[in-house]
Amino acid sequence: MRRAQRGFTLVEIAIVLVIIGLLLGGVLKGQGLIDSAKVKNIIQQSNALSAAVNSYQDKFHALPGDDPQATTHAPGATGNGNGDGQIAEYQLAPQHLALAGFITGSFNGTTDFMTSAQGGAVYIYNDAVGGRAGNGIRIDNLPDSFAEQVDSKLDDGKYNTGSVRATAVYTNNGTVIQRTALFF
Repeated sequence: MRRAQRGFTLVEIAIVLVIIGLLLGGVLKGQGLIDSAKVKNIIQQSNALSAAVNSYQDKFHALPGDDPQATTHAPGATGNGNGDGQIAEYQLAPQHLALAGFITGSFNGTTDFMTSAQGGAVYIYNDAVGGRAGNGIRIDNLPDSFAEQVDSKLDDGKYNTGSVRATAVYTNNGTVIQRTALFF
């Protein structure tokens, strides 16, 4: 006597595949929400830093990092800038802003830097990125999709024009953009 073999029916297999598809869709959507939150955080951080730089400049008539009287304006600052209008003294800029009360944090003026939501260093700096030079906020090591979203939300979405510039074309293939600058 042969014994009948039992297996899964087509309906049971279809139900399992639908459940797996729903789970994968939820995970991918969740990752998209996390990435979107990181981009919003990067934009908020850059807007806050721009406002802090402008406030410092309005109050002290000098740029943070470049301020030749920073040790007077921000007691405890480890150094002054040269006052040439270019924030080449990027190590001092966050320290000047923090000690003057425009941002939070503790910066020693030499080796510690701010970081973005993606983990890359953030500088207030006079830099040349994407064919433009000037004072701005530089964010290092952003995935190209993040850099493109920041550029699209704040500027024209093109890597080498406008006030947001990147060091490479946005390919959306996971490439990391070395530097992205938001000029002010």
